[in-house]
Amino acid sequence: AVKGGMGGGMPPAAAQRDLQDQIAGLEAETRQNPSNVAAWIDLGNLYFDTEQVKKSIEAYRKALELQPNNADVVTDMGVMLRKDGRPKEAVEAFDRAIAINPRHEISRLNKGIVLLHDLQDGPGALRAWEGLLEVNPTAMAPGGMSIDQMVQGLKKQMAEKK
Repeated sequence: AVKGGMGGGMPPAAAQRDLQDQIAGLEAETRQNPSNVAAWIDLGNLYFDTEQVKKSIEAYRKALELQPNNADVVTDMGVMLRKDGRPKEAVEAFDRAIAINPRHEISRLNKGIVLLHDLQDGPGALRAWEGLLEVNPTAMAPGGMSIDQMVQGLKKQMAEKK
């Protein structure tokens, strides 16, 4: 999911306290109402945003026990698995998101990134990104480069290595 940034120009210390307050409130909510899927997702997202990788993965797992077909949550969990040094599990999460929603673009983008950069699987990354282009021919990466440019650049790199 695309998560928003911090709101109205709070000083960093106040923003940090606000995040900690939000996290504490959601932790209390999930203890009192463990079947509140929205609270688990929000908690996972706040852990994601505050780089609490293992806690984020656990909150997303709880959310997915309640709502297994949420492609956004599966994808966010995949990103956290990568940050936790578990790229193969991250790719499995992205594959699961794609199985849930074949048109899920961010999971296809992230799958290619992990395959290329973490698993040194250029052909796998190409397949992931070409699949993304089939879903959306004008897909863009977060840095502003088109996926098509990324595919062409990777093909060129792979040809030069042969």
